[in-house]
Amino acid sequence: MSSTFTVRISKDLKERMRKLPVEWSEEVRRFIESRVRQLELAEKIREIEVRAIKRNVVVDSTGLIREDRER
Repeated sequence: MSSTFTVRISKDLKERMRKLPVEWSEEVRRFIESRVRQLELAEKIREIEVRAIKRNVVVDSTGLIREDRER
């Protein structure tokens, strides 16, 4: 199911858009989908950072590298 989202633009912009061979509804749809994915990903990253801070996990990478090299 879909719904309608309305955006108000100036008459000048609408006229300029009309002169171009672009499917504007598809362009806007793709942009919104991409932006929503970006924002959702950023939110997930913030959630992971908060959980990591709460767990207070600190890893010394040099120790892990040395351990791996000794194998």
